[in-house]
Amino acid sequence: MSIDELDIQQKARDFIKQVDISNIRDDLSPYLTAAKVKLHFEKLNEGESGYTFTKSDGTHSVTVNSLETPERQRFTICHEIAHIVLGLPSSHDGIPAWGFAKRDVNEIMCDMFAAELLMPYKLWSDIVPNEEPSLELIQKMAGYFKASFPAAASRYASLCEIPCAFVTMNRGNVLYASRSNALRQARAWISPRSVIPVGSVASRLRCLGKNSTETGSVAQDVWFDNWENGYDMWELSRHYADTDTTISLLWFGLEDLPDVPETDRFGVGVRNYDGLAELTGELPWPGRQKRR
Repeated sequence: MSIDELDIQQKARDFIKQVDISNIRDDLSPYLTAAKVKLHFEKLNEGESGYTFTKSDGTHSVTVNSLETPERQRFTICHEIAHIVLGLPSSHDGIPAWGFAKRDVNEIMCDMFAAELLMPYKLWSDIVPNEEPSLELIQKMAGYFKASFPAAASRYASLCEIPCAFVTMNRGNVLYASRSNALRQARAWISPRSVIPVGSVASRLRCLGKNSTETGSVAQDVWFDNWENGYDMWELSRHYADTDTTISLLWFGLEDLPDVPETDRFGVGVRNYDGLAELTGELPWPGRQKRR
């Protein structure tokens, strides 16, 4: 089953239209009211973030682990609301205790929905700095929305105008990669369940076997399948040793986007980038990577 990111995005934004989000950074209750949810906090087992019980009258009871961090609790609330609104069953067994690291397709969809609720598009667009990605920028956005670093990094990748991707990895394998519109239109692809590529910053950090964060320059074709070589990009990676989870934010300027051949409706290769024309205005910062 393929994941339709745009469909999930639209469903979440339609739901958000029903509520007043002016104070959503501090109070998620408008979402709870709209989804007919009563919230409870209990001490749950380690790694169990929360669950939902639906009553016969159509209302829902969401229980959240009171032992987890406030950032995690907020994400869990939005994630459980996603299950309710999307009508998707839960599959929470054996997963790391933070968002965007779930193997089950339904859980990934609900993580996407939750990110839309936790960091609404309009609020995000109004305050995101007009500058190159960095550790400091992602930390700033995570702090503003009271979200985790991985959630904020994934949100940044999905909404920025430059070619950008966020990759979640666990136990040495890629779980999922979210991409910006520019990368989707260029058909850049990172295979899920593939091994973390040798030569990546993520691979190097995982080999160290400790909590660490690093930014470095890597070849674009290290990450993207069937990609033209000779181009570089930046990779901001963080490894969480306790769960053997690694995340990476990948990006480069539009001027460093290789000429990826497209095909027409007959399958014939063409070089027509009209679809990217709307995104090729002046970058808010100078491009840092040139063709080698």
